[in-house]
Amino acid sequence: MGKSNKIDEAIRLTASAFSSILNPGKTKKKLPKIESSKYPEIYVFRHGETYDNRNKVFSGRRDTEVTARGKKQARILAGKLKNKEIDVCIVSSLVRSKDTAAIALKGKGVKFEIDDRIIERDYGKLSGKSKSKLTKEDPVKAVKYRRFYDYPPPGGESGKMVKERVFEFCDELVKRIRKEGINVALSTHGNSMKMIRLYFEKLPVVEVLIQENPLGTDYAEYVVTPKKVLVSRIPDKKSG
Repeated sequence: MGKSNKIDEAIRLTASAFSSILNPGKTKKKLPKIESSKYPEIYVFRHGETYDNRNKVFSGRRDTEVTARGKKQARILAGKLKNKEIDVCIVSSLVRSKDTAAIALKGKGVKFEIDDRIIERDYGKLSGKSKSKLTKEDPVKAVKYRRFYDYPPPGGESGKMVKERVFEFCDELVKRIRKEGINVALSTHGNSMKMIRLYFEKLPVVEVLIQENPLGTDYAEYVVTPKKVLVSRIPDKKSG
């Protein structure tokens, strides 16, 4: 990669880090959706707004609850998923993942399972600290901790480390779906959803790192066939 490309990537990563502090979950990009009447599907969404999101602090493994706004976001998601047949929903052990899923899938008779391979990134000693304060005190480190691929915060995980556990989870999930023929929803977190999308959509890593997936209001949808996982490059496209 040329020097100019690296500089461009650094600028994009920095801009996305600052933007997500001001407006967590805000994005103009639509999530990919593809449907099938023949093959099972995967639905992936992020939890609704939490108190840590609202207060602009690092959450990581902190068990911060969903705000009233976050619950409203989950109800919007419920409306979008109301006609979807979902057999299993996999959540993390954190309350924001569980509560968002419970609201979004209320009345569907879904079986809930916990798997912490899709839990939020561990921010280590940054957990509970102000994102804004760190950005003012040390903007370079703030961007590296939040957006660089292989730069873990003290005592925490890098994006690469999250990728390793998420990819293992996705490998097993696809095999299970092919075997059982079930439709599965995943109630995820900001960083785990990024790596789930990296797995299925094969995006360039930098595109994943700058992603801002919506809080609670929408979902990505993939189709699992016997040979491959289908991904729409055009939102809301129907398959076989």
